Amino acid sequence: MTDIHRAIRTPLLHGNNPEAKRAEIKRYFHATYDGYESLFEILNSDKAFYQKPDRLRHPLIFYYGHTAVFFINKLYLAKLIDQRIDPELESIFAVGVDEMSWDDLDERNYNWPTVEQTKLYRQKVRTVVERMIDTLPLSLPITWDSPFWILLMGIEHENIHIETSSVLIRQLDLQYVQEHKDWQPCTEVGQAPQNELLPVTGGTIHLGKSREDSDYYGWDNEYGEHHADIPDFKAAKYLVSNAEFMPFVQAGGYENDAYWDEEGKGWRDYIQPTHPLFWIESDEGYKLRLLTQTIPLPENWPVEVNCHEANAFCRWMSETRGVNITLPTEDEYVRLCQFAQVPKHKEWGTTAPANINLERYASSTPVDQFAFNGFYDLIGNVWQWSRTPIYPFDGFSVHPIYDDFTVPTFDNRHNLIKGGSWISIGNEAQEQSRYAFRRHFFQHAGFRYVQSNYKEKVNLSNYEADHTVSTYCYFGWGAESLGVANFSKTCADICIELMSDRNKARALDIGCGIGRSTFELAKAFDEVIGIDFSTRFIRHATTLQEGETVHYTMPIEGEIESFHEINLANYGLEATKNRVNFWQGDACNLKPIYGSFDLIFAGNLIDRLHTPKQFLESLAELVNPNGLVVLTSPYTWTEEHTLKSEWIG
Repeated sequence: MTDIHRAIRTPLLHGNNPEAKRAEIKRYFHATYDGYESLFEILNSDKAFYQKPDRLRHPLIFYYGHTAVFFINKLYLAKLIDQRIDPELESIFAVGVDEMSWDDLDERNYNWPTVEQTKLYRQKVRTVVERMIDTLPLSLPITWDSPFWILLMGIEHENIHIETSSVLIRQLDLQYVQEHKDWQPCTEVGQAPQNELLPVTGGTIHLGKSREDSDYYGWDNEYGEHHADIPDFKAAKYLVSNAEFMPFVQAGGYENDAYWDEEGKGWRDYIQPTHPLFWIESDEGYKLRLLTQTIPLPENWPVEVNCHEANAFCRWMSETRGVNITLPTEDEYVRLCQFAQVPKHKEWGTTAPANINLERYASSTPVDQFAFNGFYDLIGNVWQWSRTPIYPFDGFSVHPIYDDFTVPTFDNRHNLIKGGSWISIGNEAQEQSRYAFRRHFFQHAGFRYVQSNYKEKVNLSNYEADHTVSTYCYFGWGAESLGVANFSKTCADICIELMSDRNKARALDIGCGIGRSTFELAKAFDEVIGIDFSTRFIRHATTLQEGETVHYTMPIEGEIESFHEINLANYGLEATKNRVNFWQGDACNLKPIYGSFDLIFAGNLIDRLHTPKQFLESLAELVNPNGLVVLTSPYTWTEEHTLKSEWIG
């Protein structure tokens, strides 16, 4: 590889000399921008830019323009520039990277610019970014709030697309590509080593990082906390090689429904594959497609497949061996790297310890070249699929300038890939990186299998999409705003104060919503029952009681949203969870099983009931002697909730 490619190492965020750091970031930008230009020089004609190597993705011209547009869109959003370069191009090239179905890319919706127009645009963007690097204020360390964070965001975003675009170019018909001196593959091939399962001692893992002590730029999903205790398991010594995958193909694994889940069968039936994407059948046997050429299938290189294919292989192997073979979870992958003492990124020295960071070849290498205490290729060579759908760590929050980087992938449809590949550079090569792709997508990705029964615990609750639920989350759990205290907490505090000289054994919170007032009352009462008619509200309140985190969004302006999370520990309410119970129920038809209470609180409820008089009449049977009933209401009666004949007062 050229020196340009070797220079790509993501800068540390801290240092003692801002001007030296400014120069380092400028070199980093040039290396990335030039590397991206170099990759597209593999295309041998303008016609090649308008091909769709993958029918599920845009033509290559989109990706060529997209990374430059990203810089301008983010600089403009961050108010670091006040003028766009070309609003039309910046609209065309803005979005469309991760399609959400297999048939939603309608080319009739796009009027692509010429290659020359796009090249000129990229040149203009280069000038703007260079000026930003030269003139924006820089203080160290660089934080989320620094203008240089936006510049690093653009650079790391382009690093991602160096990889994803290389995957697409690799799928392009050979007639559209040419050899390039900067993109030469490995030539070492041979017989594959015999794979085996080796024991991995269990241990505790700690994932996530804080914004205050991070060494390098990170994407939003890397921040927060996750801890887990991993039991002993066994892991494959090597990545699955082409030779090891071959018996699955020869046994008809692609045709056997038993090895494919419903989602995998849907993809398989749509694409109708009979072997991995980059294998090419020929009269001389299988060949392997590289960036610019095909070679006889190297037995000892890692097989490259999507997640569905990797899962199907594991099911086949489980049946063959009679033990539970599966993809590792993210937790198990991290524990394996910990067990094998894989060096951290900042410990690499002058040369990476693996086929990663574009420091070796523009292709995979044999699976037995880079050892880590008995295991091979724990980082680099190809990405490794996990069985973990990406999820937010506790404490997750989005960066306001790129609020849709990860959140759209919290859908249980995107699985994490770990370890990086030969072309993973910058943040991608970091041990803390968390990238996820749709399970039918292709990267330079393979897999390693494990023998394990570990049940990973992840937060797959997703951000609440129900606007009503999100609104109740916000008003129930939101902080003081514009000098107005949180209503639910304030009401609970007033109730507790009013009960100072009364018995505080049991309380009823009727119309409890997402449960804020219920938990607050439990600070003073031995037992609190929260009741709401909405099972959606009760489900979220119960989630909090179980110690989990509830995530929700709130609109800010147009399609811009803010992201929030609720966890009892963050409100000092964790100790109350064993003193509350939640029930779904009708306030106008309260069951005797609820018993009697020292306090009944109904917050903003009566003007939302269909028969409020019936509710009020029932309270006498539910409140204890010397007990207290507290009602609050804005008295905003509407016929949407209550017939006018039922209005009170």
